[in-house]
Amino acid sequence: MKYVNKIIKNLKTRYPTTYLSRVESPFRILISTVLSQRTRDENTEKASNQLFKIYKTPEQLAKAPIKKVEQLIKPSGFYKIKARRIVNISRDLVERFHGRVPDDIDDLLSLYGVGRKTANCVLVYAFKKPAIPVDTHVHRISNLIGWVKTKMPEKTEVELMQIIPRKHWILLNELLVTHGQNICLPRRPKCEICPIKKHCEFGKRGD
Repeated sequence: MKYVNKIIKNLKTRYPTTYLSRVESPFRILISTVLSQRTRDENTEKASNQLFKIYKTPEQLAKAPIKKVEQLIKPSGFYKIKARRIVNISRDLVERFHGRVPDDIDDLLSLYGVGRKTANCVLVYAFKKPAIPVDTHVHRISNLIGWVKTKMPEKTEVELMQIIPRKHWILLNELLVTHGQNICLPRRPKCEICPIKKHCEFGKRGD
């Protein structure tokens, strides 16, 4: 439907994926995903590195002073909210899951402040399980291509699950995020060099 396989094939050719080579712990992926909300990748990386230099496990972070955590993750922005969230997530993991990050969507969603995007990121990047994390890039590009006509990321996820073959779910987030960072830029898409322009509703309108 709507050139799904052709588009994904073209994107895979343009952007070799790296998710299989990631060796970060599920806990670090979970917390880093929370820190990544509403900020840039370089800010997330700086905040994550500072945090995990001091607190490496759920047990350590669950006991961490909130003020100390706030200072460590300040580069990520919204650090007061995020500090409280990641400390409470750590407490949840210790008290309910023996300090282990669960690999089940319902268990992940039961953690303090964890939404579908974060839970799906953990499934894909930590456990290599098929899921479709819908962030701003995935939501925006899926609408531009014409795969969906949605207002909310939650609806985008539901519709993508219906049209994207399951074998492609695990790659979709990385492909569309990379495409959004390099060519399909939010303010000025580079349609003239886009590898999927001929299959994209937005791209074809520019011809």
